[in-house]
Amino acid sequence: MSEDNAILYQASEDRMAQTRMRDYMTWLPANGYPAFDAYDALHRWSTEDLEAFWASIWDYTGVIADTPPDRMLVDDALPGRWCPGARLNFAENLLREGLHGDPDRTAVVGLSESRGDIRLSYGQLIDQVGAFEAYLKSVGVVAGDRVAGVVSNTHEPIVAMLACASLGAIWSSASPDFGVAGIVDRFAQIEPKVLVSVDGYRYGGKDFARIEHAESIRQAIDSIETVVMIGNAGAAPTIDGYPYFVSWETALGKGAGAAPSFTPQPFDQPVYILFSSGTTGVPKCIVHGAGGALLQHSKELMLHADIQRGDVFFYFTTCGWMMWNWLVSGLLTGATLIVYDGNPGHPDMNTLWRVAEREGITHFGTSAKWIAACRNAGVAPGRDFDLGALRTLMSTGSPLLPADFDWVYANVKSDLLLGSISGGTDIVSSFVGCCPLLPVRRGEIQCRLLGVSAQAFNDKGEAVIDECGELVCTRPLPSMPVGFWNDDDGSRYHDAYFSTFDGVWSHGDFVMFTSHGGAVIYGRSDATLNVGGIRIGTAEIYRQVEPMDAIADTLVAAQPYGDDSRIVMLVVLNEGFTFDEALAADIRKRLREQASPRHVPAVIVPVAALPYTRSGKKVEMAVARMLRGVPINNTEAIANPQSLEEIREIDALEVPAATA
Repeated sequence: MSEDNAILYQASEDRMAQTRMRDYMTWLPANGYPAFDAYDALHRWSTEDLEAFWASIWDYTGVIADTPPDRMLVDDALPGRWCPGARLNFAENLLREGLHGDPDRTAVVGLSESRGDIRLSYGQLIDQVGAFEAYLKSVGVVAGDRVAGVVSNTHEPIVAMLACASLGAIWSSASPDFGVAGIVDRFAQIEPKVLVSVDGYRYGGKDFARIEHAESIRQAIDSIETVVMIGNAGAAPTIDGYPYFVSWETALGKGAGAAPSFTPQPFDQPVYILFSSGTTGVPKCIVHGAGGALLQHSKELMLHADIQRGDVFFYFTTCGWMMWNWLVSGLLTGATLIVYDGNPGHPDMNTLWRVAEREGITHFGTSAKWIAACRNAGVAPGRDFDLGALRTLMSTGSPLLPADFDWVYANVKSDLLLGSISGGTDIVSSFVGCCPLLPVRRGEIQCRLLGVSAQAFNDKGEAVIDECGELVCTRPLPSMPVGFWNDDDGSRYHDAYFSTFDGVWSHGDFVMFTSHGGAVIYGRSDATLNVGGIRIGTAEIYRQVEPMDAIADTLVAAQPYGDDSRIVMLVVLNEGFTFDEALAADIRKRLREQASPRHVPAVIVPVAALPYTRSGKKVEMAVARMLRGVPINNTEAIANPQSLEEIREIDALEVPAATA
């Protein structure tokens, strides 16, 4: 095993010379911008001269605009006011390959458990976008209206979102594994005019019907006038007896032959609405502008991820996670997108690696949880599959353990950029992530991204290096939300991000920036353990315990106990292991020696499963609330709420009345 911070990978000079980041650095002085020979100097300029930097991104990435901006940034106070006067169309920019390049190039490959493979060229994608836009107009959808989707990760939601963007309507989507109440909690707030839904889906070989769910949603949300039903269950949907329903094929047929309008819209015209997790209350409706998302995604996908024309880009996601929005923006690079609808572990943990080999995936994205699951399953994709095309493996959703860095380089590929990235739904992008010019260090995210003034603040609001603090952003980013829905005075928006440190975006993560420019995420700061006055990031514990052979997963939370708090650890065991006092002693010994005595839990309890959101994030806050005796009123965002009931019944977690 390598030491923490050890360099595990550095691209060769030949490979770096072929990257878009190097090309951009060459382009800058040739076009009147400063010259830079190192990433840290480039990053410093990108955060000090925001106007010049973002102007260079606008020009270098080839933004298509009906009207250019008067200037890039007017108000430097967060969240900033970007690109006044600019008018553009988000969909036109994403479909540029089909409009100005090769319309026969493959745009989307749809893979699914429930139906056959579907391949669309850029030209075919444009045709379907035009047809669906025409249909939406025929049922009265205009700019600013909302269209909601309860959809699987197939090609149809891509078509629907781009059709909305083309005419100026606003798209919002959720995964079909949400219950009716969870979907209504989200969509009722934004009052969609049209609902797009799947008739069902298959996950892990099991079929789930969704036509009745769609009807229940329609009845619960008065604004829905039409339901467009996608036949995702392997056959044409049976919608007789549902007068408000129309099939996807019928909708496309009614608009067949119409070209997308690509109606120019203001820079900050809302393009989609995303939702917070909703694990501690009704989900927040986060509104993202077309121009800001376009600029930020162009920078990240082209420069940091180094996705180039002709590459094959895959990210395992659902349509309820912001990574879907990020994946779809990959179209602007001229790459082929691979979308997958199904269980990534069915029939075994090699399913997605088979896809990587067959499709020649160059950029493979997934969650840290899935990489850990591959490690625990003992798979060796680099040995068993031809991954010669693969250049970049991206991970997000939670901190990637140092042991999983080791696993990737030992079992996937040694000549590979392992790009751990971190950001969120709030900015529909990342603060920190990968750079193809920099080394990959064990257990670290490579760098702050260009244009991102990210810092770690201590409790006094001072920036610190090589110690943990609150992840903040001190200068505007174009992809910060244009607002929250139904928040006319902006008070909820302000309270969410700017109430911790005045005038500074506080993201809610606990982070350490290293002296060489890397970053280590230690989990959500609102889930930070505070025991004996010492703050401990939950990931500090996970990174020590989860690599143990016996441990499949862990969750820690603080529980009030007497005049202080105690750390409670829940563990899920790998198959073939049993929990006993010897294992508990090994866990405590490892934490005491590898972290510190204050990291050692007072209680360690085995459980069958831990609660996760439907986008694969560990639900620490719900467990922490439950341990404090606070009711959990909203479990719709939790994929396996029964796990909370199991935890609630554990006798060892009851606090004696004298100490409560």
